[in-house]
Amino acid sequence: MALRPGLMTRGLSAASQPSDTGSPAEQRVDAKQNMLKAMRALPTQHVWNVYFDRQQKEQPKAEDGTYTATLEQIGSQIESVQDFWRYNNNTPVENIKMRESIYLFKQGFQPVWEDRRNINGGSWTFRVPKASGPDFWTRVQLMAIGEKLQGCLDLGDQLCGVGLSVRFNSHLISIWHRDASKQKSIDAILQIVLEELPEELKPKPDNYFYKKHSDHAGFKAPPAAANPQIPTIDAPSS
Repeated sequence: MALRPGLMTRGLSAASQPSDTGSPAEQRVDAKQNMLKAMRALPTQHVWNVYFDRQQKEQPKAEDGTYTATLEQIGSQIESVQDFWRYNNNTPVENIKMRESIYLFKQGFQPVWEDRRNINGGSWTFRVPKASGPDFWTRVQLMAIGEKLQGCLDLGDQLCGVGLSVRFNSHLISIWHRDASKQKSIDAILQIVLEELPEELKPKPDNYFYKKHSDHAGFKAPPAAANPQIPTIDAPSS
């Protein structure tokens, strides 16, 4: 069995002083890093969690009838721009194994179709060559924490999070939202992604698609899904 990648998402070591023996360029880099570490943290509007998942053929079912993914929350919560870059710079996408996934989701949401907050939602999925996957993934995450994706959604809809799954020769990068009945949201997500990506990263039309969670073959709605009206939880963090 393959070992999970060493995803180092906890705090970095303390700032180091510029080396007297380093080159001028190295000293400038050290000085810049020390300055950035000394700056006041820039808070994100929401708190975010990072999950790691090794896909299984059969999704496990809890005693109460709900479904759970084989998720492991890694690192600490992301509450600032600095937290995001600390996580992103120490999470090598190339070390994620075949059919494994990583997710960046708002606090309160989990990357599970049958989660009570997701059962009425859907996602855009982009099939990206592995060579450009890490850059595409970073940009999509920045659209999420920078509220560009939330800002384009129809009234009453919510961004849940974004994910990356590894396949044989590509990365599947997904954007999840809460209400698949809102066509305005569906169209707007695609539009903002295509607008924000540089030309060399824009996928061809046959390399992306939208799908409701309930349309997936493995979707099994839990008993509590009978009432789709659930309270909003998308309040900004304090």
